[in-house]
Amino acid sequence: MTILVSNRDARRIFLNRQGLASPPNRALTKAGLLDLVTKIGFVQVDSISTVERAHHMILHARSQTYKPEHLTALLEKDGALFEHWTHDASIIPSAFFVYWKHRFASESETLVERWRKWREAGFEDVFDDTLKQITETGRVLARDFKYEDRTSGGWWNWHPSKTALEYLWRTGRLAIAGRDSFQKIYDLTERVIPETYRLGEVDREAFIDWCCRAALERLGFATHGELAAFFALISPEDARQWVLSHAHELQSVVIEPADGSRPRAAHALAGFPDTLGDLEDPPARLRVLSPFDPLLRDRARTERLFGFTYRIEIFVPEPKRQYGYYVFPLLEGDRLIGRIDMKANRKAGLLEVKRLWWEAGLRPSAGRAARLDAELARIARFAGVEQVVWLEGARG
Repeated sequence: MTILVSNRDARRIFLNRQGLASPPNRALTKAGLLDLVTKIGFVQVDSISTVERAHHMILHARSQTYKPEHLTALLEKDGALFEHWTHDASIIPSAFFVYWKHRFASESETLVERWRKWREAGFEDVFDDTLKQITETGRVLARDFKYEDRTSGGWWNWHPSKTALEYLWRTGRLAIAGRDSFQKIYDLTERVIPETYRLGEVDREAFIDWCCRAALERLGFATHGELAAFFALISPEDARQWVLSHAHELQSVVIEPADGSRPRAAHALAGFPDTLGDLEDPPARLRVLSPFDPLLRDRARTERLFGFTYRIEIFVPEPKRQYGYYVFPLLEGDRLIGRIDMKANRKAGLLEVKRLWWEAGLRPSAGRAARLDAELARIARFAGVEQVVWLEGARG
């Protein structure tokens, strides 16, 4: 029997699975932070710090008591988290490290060939020397390597040892031991990842099973394409075959889209919805999300479930932007209700709001405006500035 899931229930399920239904004022300890990252699955890392860096914004949206120093300790001291790739650079529970070994093996086979399309010839010649240097002298940053006649450029024009560092990291021989002004500090994997996480092995069948099952647990329901995209470790065909071979463990569901169009077929774990447990109602408070929040990771899924179209316009020429360079979505209860363009001006001690857009048909009531002001005050404190300032015309 196929189960029809209403759009409201689908939103609540996804918000619960992504840690956005718990009270955001609940105290978050360091151990609780590790549990939260594990529950979400991963937290994307990004260098842009318009207000705060993406990983900090993602975690603060789930708990206003989040302490960045706890994240640093889990990464750099405890080894309970590590940095690597999902769809992009991310912070991942070290308990998952064994599954990333399959990515390391895949990258070892394909990365050099891909990079030859963009790198200068012979870039791979320094891989062994770079690894030997780190083995003998310890952790390094890319800037520790000096070169003559090397002009600056984008990622396609990295100097050879920068390329070597990235290759050795992407293939698992190096790990990120920390960051200095957001620049990666590289060291041997065995000196960064604790042995308890590092030494295990799983075969390919167990690897694919984990990828699909872990993704489904964090999504609540999904198509095979969504299962593959979640950790970006396997192909859609791998996920499709997993669904076919595990049909006896799955429940067929159809999900009602936000626009009322034809419900979309998906899969859930057997026992759905009883296996979901008691779903918390998302807090009514208004919250600012990072553009890289896991809730928005799959833009098509976000649009189907929330009726919210979102694109990052960083690389869109300014005259062609619909909204702005780095615009933050606004979540209220179980709805995405708008977006805001703002920046922390730390020299002036201000959170400057450049523009606010409510979704079409939304009533900007006094209560909603008060909830937004309260959230912006929380964001300002988190960003280390003293005051929120609305620039002229910002309220629309």
